[in-house]
Amino acid sequence: MSADLLQTPESHSDSLSQFDFHHRLTDSTGAALVMFTSPDCGSCRQLRQVMHRVRTAQSGWQLLEVDAQRDLALSYEFEVFHLPTVFLFFGGHFHGQLQCEAHPEAVISAVLAALQQPAEEAP
Repeated sequence: MSADLLQTPESHSDSLSQFDFHHRLTDSTGAALVMFTSPDCGSCRQLRQVMHRVRTAQSGWQLLEVDAQRDLALSYEFEVFHLPTVFLFFGGHFHGQLQCEAHPEAVISAVLAALQQPAEEAP
């Protein structure tokens, strides 16, 4: 699955919906960063820019985005209470929520550290 499908000039990620979320992630290979965002969220716009730089530095990583307002079922399932929120999947397995500063180096370090841990059960 390629992350090169751009939704808009400002969006550098594939969008996911409740209808394809589980299927696409189960079939994914490598690292997939899933951002829960909202169109009117200023922090989300900033994170999109950071994640674009992450994707440029780590071209094999997928960047996927869920509109938390549109897909409330996924927001509830993953217990998303604050936006933006980023989850890490690797090879279709859930590795948890990323907790780091919104800087490319911090995101890359957090992903690499999370991948050293075993996969978790998804919410």
